[in-house]
Amino acid sequence: MTITQPDLSVFEAVESEVRSYCRGWPTLFDRAQGSYLYDEDGHTYLDFFAGAGSLNYGHNNPVLKRALIDYLERDGITHGLDMSTTAKRAFLETFRDVVLRPRAMDHKVMFPGPTGTNAVEAALKLARKVKGREAIVSFTNAFHGMSLGALAVTGNSFKRAGAGIPLVHGTPMPFDDYLDGQTPDFIWLERLLEDSGSGLNTPAAVIVETVQGEGGVNVARAEWLRGLADLCRRHDMLLIVDDIQMGCGRTGPFFSFEEAGIVPDIITVSKSISGYGLPMSLTLFRPELDIWEPGEHNGTFRGNNPAFVTAAATLNTYWTDDQMEKQTLSRGEQIEVTLRALVAEHARAGASYRGRGLVWGLEFTDRDRATAVCRRAFELGLLLETSGPESEVVKLLPALTITPEELDEGLRILARSVRETD
Repeated sequence: MTITQPDLSVFEAVESEVRSYCRGWPTLFDRAQGSYLYDEDGHTYLDFFAGAGSLNYGHNNPVLKRALIDYLERDGITHGLDMSTTAKRAFLETFRDVVLRPRAMDHKVMFPGPTGTNAVEAALKLARKVKGREAIVSFTNAFHGMSLGALAVTGNSFKRAGAGIPLVHGTPMPFDDYLDGQTPDFIWLERLLEDSGSGLNTPAAVIVETVQGEGGVNVARAEWLRGLADLCRRHDMLLIVDDIQMGCGRTGPFFSFEEAGIVPDIITVSKSISGYGLPMSLTLFRPELDIWEPGEHNGTFRGNNPAFVTAAATLNTYWTDDQMEKQTLSRGEQIEVTLRALVAEHARAGASYRGRGLVWGLEFTDRDRATAVCRRAFELGLLLETSGPESEVVKLLPALTITPEELDEGLRILARSVRETD
């Protein structure tokens, strides 16, 4: 595909140097539908990025778009803070009936603000308030957001350095297989918790991702997650699962922790909860933890009513039965077959793969290879991003609604990109 260089001068002149994704995809996007984006010159790009997981149901999903347009055309409430509205009522009833009750969950729903990091901040504040302790255990290569509390439990040194102040009250521990299976699970954390001379203040909570997306698509085993939940119970710590990127069906079930058979005390949800890419996040917690005073945690944009509308439509369209979960797992098997063949073909490059559902990572021994693969994929019309602490992993994050044919198309481009960067 021949791409003419668009005029991006206004972005370079006016927008901050902090911009990032646009540097890897130097074109001017104009339209999007389903699994495709189109630039100003009409070039087509297959999307294996999905808004960093915010577009699980594709771009401008027609069912969700119709619900949104109908709501706006009747002058439905747009901005509502935490006022009671018909849109919020419909979402809460739908979320309760479609998500919570079928999973025997009675968690309360909190609207902490429009982004994932807002949900994490609320989770950390609540855990500390409930337990009366400050320390939070997190894990190596974790990513939980860019605000100060979330950064304190994030592993990436580059992102942490941006805080400009010491990040305190967070204690990192090894994620599953961080020590290559050479050390029994949780032996270090268990020893610290039991030893009064360890210097570790008893934590209020442990926060974990079941699959570390930004950290390199590191997949926690179900037995590891069950062991962590048991450890939390035995040591009176709350278990927080950050399901911001891996929830809403990304790994198959609606919540990514369902496979492990655990029910966290606190859950953070964002990205695809609105279904349409509209800003929205939730912090869910067991009813006995709901000790907030009115207004103790708030935010101007926690009442994004158009997002409530598309979120309810999403749940009613995709989550009233198990078809979406089955489809996601089937598409995941399709990806795994291709990645297995690619890894075998490029064995001398030290290639490896890992993933669950519709999140997969392809890693090479050469730490610069992933960036080269993503660059070549863009030239061939496929959007991919890197992940991992050194951007060493090619990350596949297609929409859950992608067709088998679209998936095959993207996987062919990926394979070609790998071969042409060898």
